[in-house]
Amino acid sequence: MTIPLNIITCISDFLDMLGLGELPKAYNKAIHGPYDPAVFYGKADVPLSQVKVYQLPVWLLKKQFYNPIAYVRAGSRAYWRWNHKYSLPKHSGLTPFLQITAGLVGIFYVMNYSGISHHRNQKYHW
Repeated sequence: MTIPLNIITCISDFLDMLGLGELPKAYNKAIHGPYDPAVFYGKADVPLSQVKVYQLPVWLLKKQFYNPIAYVRAGSRAYWRWNHKYSLPKHSGLTPFLQITAGLVGIFYVMNYSGISHHRNQKYHW
């Protein structure tokens, strides 16, 4: 069974529309050197500590809270920063495994909280 060519081009066009698999628009190989997925190549923004109160709404709108692709890109950068710092070094040790284990313990606790919560010790049992 072969996939028709028009379906492949539709999928390719859809992925191009989302910008998946492409380098960021602000990335320039001559300026930035080799591409690093842990780096944000956009224009540097003013830190929150330097924003005046009257500038806060404009500053928040620049952060793209409304754009789900921005969340995915930020998550990807966070993953690669963690990966470069803890998992990829030559002598990383047990740190990445312990961090993943602690994260999974927290996730499974939250998932099972409704089943665990009625096992609390109560002072009065009426």
